[in-house]
Amino acid sequence: MNTVPQRQFGKLDLRGSVIGLGTVKWGRNQKVKYAPFELPSDEALVQLLDTAESLGINVIDTAPAYGISEERVGKLLQGRRERFLLMSKVGEEFVNGESHYEFSAAGVERSITRSLQRLHTDRLDLVMLHCAPDDLSAITGSPALETLAKLKAKGLLRYYGVSSMTLEGGMKAVELSDAVMVAWNFEYRAQEEVLRAAGRQGKAALLKRALLSGNLHQPSTGKNLVETCVHAALDLPEVSSLVAGTINVTHLRENAAAAMNWSRGG
Repeated sequence: MNTVPQRQFGKLDLRGSVIGLGTVKWGRNQKVKYAPFELPSDEALVQLLDTAESLGINVIDTAPAYGISEERVGKLLQGRRERFLLMSKVGEEFVNGESHYEFSAAGVERSITRSLQRLHTDRLDLVMLHCAPDDLSAITGSPALETLAKLKAKGLLRYYGVSSMTLEGGMKAVELSDAVMVAWNFEYRAQEEVLRAAGRQGKAALLKRALLSGNLHQPSTGKNLVETCVHAALDLPEVSSLVAGTINVTHLRENAAAAMNWSRGG
C-alpha cells in the first residue's frame, strides 16, 4: 500500500515521515485550544498508533507540558520504540492546571531524566526547548541549550532544537541548535525566513499549526482544507515534517492521504 513519504531532517542523521503525530490530546484536556473532550482510552490510542504505523507515520511528538502524554506514549510504544522517531521537549511544565517554565541546567537535566523514564527509552531522537512567548530569554539568557548539548554528548539525546515563538527566536535557534519548530501555515507565513535559514544551514525544520490548529474538519465551500494545508507545507523543501496532533483515526487518515496525494503530484 502507499505510505506517507519521508524526508531527511536537514543534514541530521534522522529521516522521518513528512507528517508527524502530535500527542497533546493523549494526556491533557485542560486549557487547550479545542472544544471540551475526554482523554482517549488506551485501546483507542493503540488503534491510533497502529494506524499511524500502517500509514508510514513514524514521527511522534510529546512533551512534559502535555499532561500524562509521555507516560502513555511510553507505555504504548513498548515493543516498537525503534520503529519511531521520538521527540519530546523541556522547559514547560503543566501542573495543577497551570503552565510554568524552568530553563535552569538542573531543571533541564531533571526533565530529560524523567522523560526517558516515562518513555521507557535510553535516548530521545530530538528534544525541543519548549519556549514561552519571550523565547529569546530562554534561548540566549538561560543555560538550557548548553545543558542539552552536554546531554547530547552523553548520548541521552541525538539532537536538540527549539520550538520557537518569534522570528528573532527562530533565527537564533537555527544558529545555536540542530533543529527548529515554528508556527507556519498557508495563512500565516511570518516566520518563513526561519525555515529558509534552517535549509541553508542544514538544520531540521518542523512545523506546528500547519493545519490551522485543527480548525479544518468543518463544512466549507467544498475545498479540501486538509490538502490545501498539507500541500502548502510540503511545497517548502526546507520542511522536514509537520506535526499534527489528533486522537481521531479518520483525521489521521485524511492527513496521511493528503501527504500521499502530494507525493503523487496531486
